[in-house]
Amino acid sequence: MVRIRKIEIRNFRSIRSLDWNPTDGVNCLIGPGDSGKSTILDAIDFCLGARRNLGISDTDFFGLDVTQDISIRTTIGALPDSLKSIDVYGEYLRGFDTGTGALEDEPRKDLETVITLQLTVKADLEPIWSLYSTRTATIDPPRALPWKERIALAPARLGNHPSSNLSWTRGSVLNRLSDERAAIGSELVKAARDARAGFGAKAAPQLAKTLKTVTDTAKQLGVPVGSSATALLDSHSVSFGDGAIALHSESGIPLRNLGTGSSRLLIAGLHREAAALTSIVLVDEIEYGLEPHRLTRLLSSLGAKDKNPPLQTFVTTHSPVVLRELAGAQLFVLREEAGVHRALQVGNDDDVQGAIRLYPEAFLARSVIVCEGASEIGLIRGMDDFWVAQGHPSLQADGASYVDTGGGDADRCFHKAKAFLKLGYRVAAVQDNDKTPTAALVDEFKAAGGYHVAWRDGRALEDELFASLPDSAVAELIERALELTEDGKVDENIKTKSDGKINLDQIQFEGLVSSYSPATRALLGAASRSRKSGWFKSISKMEGVARDILGPHFDATDGDFTNLIVGLFEWASNA
Repeated sequence: MVRIRKIEIRNFRSIRSLDWNPTDGVNCLIGPGDSGKSTILDAIDFCLGARRNLGISDTDFFGLDVTQDISIRTTIGALPDSLKSIDVYGEYLRGFDTGTGALEDEPRKDLETVITLQLTVKADLEPIWSLYSTRTATIDPPRALPWKERIALAPARLGNHPSSNLSWTRGSVLNRLSDERAAIGSELVKAARDARAGFGAKAAPQLAKTLKTVTDTAKQLGVPVGSSATALLDSHSVSFGDGAIALHSESGIPLRNLGTGSSRLLIAGLHREAAALTSIVLVDEIEYGLEPHRLTRLLSSLGAKDKNPPLQTFVTTHSPVVLRELAGAQLFVLREEAGVHRALQVGNDDDVQGAIRLYPEAFLARSVIVCEGASEIGLIRGMDDFWVAQGHPSLQADGASYVDTGGGDADRCFHKAKAFLKLGYRVAAVQDNDKTPTAALVDEFKAAGGYHVAWRDGRALEDELFASLPDSAVAELIERALELTEDGKVDENIKTKSDGKINLDQIQFEGLVSSYSPATRALLGAASRSRKSGWFKSISKMEGVARDILGPHFDATDGDFTNLIVGLFEWASNA
């Protein structure tokens, strides 16, 4: 079961340079649109596919610069014996260090023996497939891999139109399952002859007038057609080869009529069965045509859960379902900086793995807002809803998503934010200020490019709302709390936090006859964020507060508080 050990791409489409050591099993590429994910799959396909020509144009060169050759190299390991022959391939055999991912031009002990295939395209647009090693780089003409070996190594591609794999066409998975071949010779020739004759007998009465005209004309001109011309199927049109044999259901319906999702599922399963030699599968937009439960089944069929994967699979996706089903070690975020692409492995760090399960959408975004708790997410979502209703673009349109760290330790927010920063995401951390995080951790986050938002003066979000909103909005907050909590709970929380000195009626009366005092506002903030009976402690509750109360009163709210929110939204929109 061959495996790709290293992929090197130069000057191909949107990729000026990429070096990547994929894993043995599922390699799922994620990243923003137009980041080069599909280009990598095409590069593998073009380099390893069994084809004699390519439809290459100037637009396939990076930056349309045809003076810089396209070069794609794939280094193959887990070689069959036929490719490790010293006599045949000795000067092309190389060594691969599985620990470091480094290539050496001479195989030696403790290194895996590998071979590198290269595709080069120059300005004349003629593709050249060859074997590559440093010591043979100047040989002209370069040596090519024999066609038989190229066919054996060619990757399978599950595209949007996979029907070619559901008949016995050349290169289909059905021909790779076994050495069995249908005896198509004499039987198919006889079937073709019977079809021709049967058609003629039925067509003659319907075409009688035309046939008579042809016969009469032929006789007048001395053209030999016999006593009467006939209408038979053209012998060149009724010919049968391997491709004439296709899979059908029990009722005779061709399986190529299956939906795209069903076809992909079936073909992926067949490739798994045929993985003895050709074991590389390419799937662009793997979620295409599949419901979530069938998508999960497809991933399992490709070996996503297997300890020893039967296939090496290269996948692109924009589906949160796929991310939830895969481990961090199977996910690679594609990033580009100064023309150099990198495929960064997400990894199995606890902070990242938990985020994949709970917030997979964040890994598909450009910017990630890591929030200390659900309240912060609710606030951002509610204000986003409010501003969208005013005609502003949404955070989602700007490519932003959220992660909830679940409160608790003040450092937790920065640990998770740091993990996203390492993967090249734009990251903001939004937190309460009632617990102090480790200063060095905050400084490290900012130095790495993170954007930090913390509420003021040791306050939690609820403290900020009650301290900053105008009196009329504070009254609305109290009414909203009464709607969202059990009867008596608001009054109970106020009495608890004031040691029984103040109750709800007194506070509501104060609001009717005067402004709420700073002490009353502070008491309401503390009462509202009780750990076990917080008035707004959920995404949906705080979302409603932000959309219906903070938004309409935003201009009348304390500017030092609202500036923090405006700054966060401006950061997100400048991705």
